[in-house]
Amino acid sequence: MGDVTSVGLVLGAGGVVGHAYHAGTLATIAELTGWDPRTAAVIVGTSAGSGVGATLRAGLPAEDLAARITGSPLSPTGARLLEGMERIRPPSMRPPIGGRIPVPEAPMLLARDLVMPWRFRPGRALAALAPPGRIPTTGMGERMRQLHRNRRWPDEPLWICAMRLSDGARVVFGRDPQPEPDVGTAVEASSAIPGYFAPVAIDGDRYVDGGTHSPTNADLLAGLGLDVVVVVSPMSAQREALVFNMRAAARGIHHASLRRELATFSRRTTVLAFEPTSVDVSVMGLNAMDPRRMVGVVAQARRSAHAHLSDDSSKAAVELLNSAA
Repeated sequence: MGDVTSVGLVLGAGGVVGHAYHAGTLATIAELTGWDPRTAAVIVGTSAGSGVGATLRAGLPAEDLAARITGSPLSPTGARLLEGMERIRPPSMRPPIGGRIPVPEAPMLLARDLVMPWRFRPGRALAALAPPGRIPTTGMGERMRQLHRNRRWPDEPLWICAMRLSDGARVVFGRDPQPEPDVGTAVEASSAIPGYFAPVAIDGDRYVDGGTHSPTNADLLAGLGLDVVVVVSPMSAQREALVFNMRAAARGIHHASLRRELATFSRRTTVLAFEPTSVDVSVMGLNAMDPRRMVGVVAQARRSAHAHLSDDSSKAAVELLNSAA
C-alpha cells in the first residue's frame, strides 16, 4: 500500500442501543480526526455492527448515522440515500401473540459441545438452548437492499459475521466463498438474536446472530498487515466499569474476549478500541433493544469518544487516522 495508511474497522454487536453507540462514536471519530469510516480498507460487522457497516458501505456519512437517530438535519448525501426509507417498516420488537412450548433451538449443537468441551463458547451454548425466535428480521434486509439500490454486495470489503446452527461454525459473508447471500440477507442473519429473532435460512442452512461466536470478531483482521484497526465494542466495557452488578457480568466476559482477540494482532498494527465507560453503561441500560435510550446513548457516546480520542494513550492512533483522512 506504499505510504497510504490502511485502516480496518470492527463494529460489534449490541442491539438498537449498540447501534446508537456506534453512531455517536463513529461521528465523533470523523469529526475529530477527519478520517471517514466509509473509507475503511475492510469493515467487519457483527449483529448491530453488520447493519452499521452495510450502511457505511452504502455511502451514508458517519455524521448522518447519528443525525437520523437524534432527528438532526441530514447531509445532502444522507438525505438522498435515505429518501423513501420511511416506507419500509422496521421489524416489530414484539413476538407474535400465542404461546408455544419452548424447546431448544439446536439441541444437537449443545450435545456436540458437551462431548467436545474445548470448543465451548458461552454464546453458542445460549444459542443452542434458546427457543426459536419468532420475530422475522425481514425489515432489516429490505432497508439494506434499498440503501444498496439492490446491488448484491458493496464493492469495498464488508465482512458480516453469523453463526451456522447446524455445527456452530462462524461464517463470514463477503469473505467466505460460500454461501453468497445479498447484503440484506446477510444483515438479517447476523442480527438474528437467538430466542428473539427468527433464524435466517440461506441455501438450506439456518443462521443466527454472529455475536454468539464473538461480540466483535476482531480477530478476523489480525494478520492483514493493517496500520490501524478501530474497534467499537458496545457489549463490553472498560475496566473501570466492570464492578460487580447486573450490568457488568456479561460485559466482563465480553471485555476479556475482546482482549484475547486484540492480542492476536502484531505490534505493527495500532489498535484503537472503544468500550463503554461506567457512565455509558448506565445510559445504555440493561435492555439492548430499548429504542427509547438511543438518543441519550448517541450523546453520551460522543462525549466518551471525544475524551478517549483526546487521551495521550490514543495519540498514535489519532495521528494515523489523521494521515488516512
